[in-house]
Amino acid sequence: MFEYFYHEILRRTIISFGTLFNDISIKKTDSSDNTVSVVKVPLAYGPTQKFLARLEQSPDLNKSTAITLPRMSFEFTGLTYDASRKVTTSQKITVKDPDNGNTAKRSYMPVPYNMQFELSVMTKLNDDSLQIVEQILPYFQPSYNVTVNLVDTLNEKRDIPIVLENITMQDDYEGDFSSRRVLLYTFRFTAKTYLFGPVTTATPIKTATVSYYTGDADSTQRELSYRVTPRAIKDYDNSVVTLLSKDIESTDTLIEVDDSSSITTKSYYEINGEEIYVTSISDNKITVERGKDNTKISKHVKGEEIKSITTADNDLIEFGDDFGFDGVTF
Repeated sequence: MFEYFYHEILRRTIISFGTLFNDISIKKTDSSDNTVSVVKVPLAYGPTQKFLARLEQSPDLNKSTAITLPRMSFEFTGLTYDASRKVTTSQKITVKDPDNGNTAKRSYMPVPYNMQFELSVMTKLNDDSLQIVEQILPYFQPSYNVTVNLVDTLNEKRDIPIVLENITMQDDYEGDFSSRRVLLYTFRFTAKTYLFGPVTTATPIKTATVSYYTGDADSTQRELSYRVTPRAIKDYDNSVVTLLSKDIESTDTLIEVDDSSSITTKSYYEINGEEIYVTSISDNKITVERGKDNTKISKHVKGEEIKSITTADNDLIEFGDDFGFDGVTF
């Protein structure tokens, strides 16, 4: 039952959450309201207690081990199942393999989980903290969506809502004159992510067989079977056989080509996305059936390429393509 797989979903969600707060800065102004300096607020991963401990142990800003303020830190604090976003567990996601167009990737529907985060803002001055807080709050009303590529093999990108749950503020101003003041704002967030199971490889269906049975439960016998195999409805290998020698309208069924020697009857060809079927040939004039397999019938101009659709194209059918079917009863 349990096999090894690792999509790095939790790690990617943590990184995506942290990148939201990478570019926050504060400005210092003089009495004339001129900008004196712009300081980018450092962001690190870790619990708030660790940074506060460093502040208490190294209060001298001149020491190389001291921590400077303002500073921000964030931490992944919990993971809970979200039953409100539950979907059918037996349903599967099937997508074209990003690396191989002839195969597919398949996985069961993801499981919804909520990731809890804490973001701490530590400053020495009240104006610094207010600048930082005001740059964060307007984006959360109360959620902000982040697009995350959760599973590379499925190329599965989803919008992850990050919800701001609450904010608390703590001002440690008590103590003797040697103690540093620390203003601490704590933001608590919930990221609504999804966890995917193992991804398997699937190949497109090449043959489908349907059998019809008659009779009652005691005397059932097979009456007819119908087998279908996919057939390409366009040229994949760019096999040009000739060119149109005259313009044709959407109602024309007799078309003229430069050279019909490479064209055969009872065969399929493509003209600029339209599939045609050749019924007869007379010199360089061919009679065709237009718009086969629901392809769009269009006008075509002199010089357009006529490409052959052969069995070689059947092997190149892309996954998810709207291919045609040849039916055989037996």
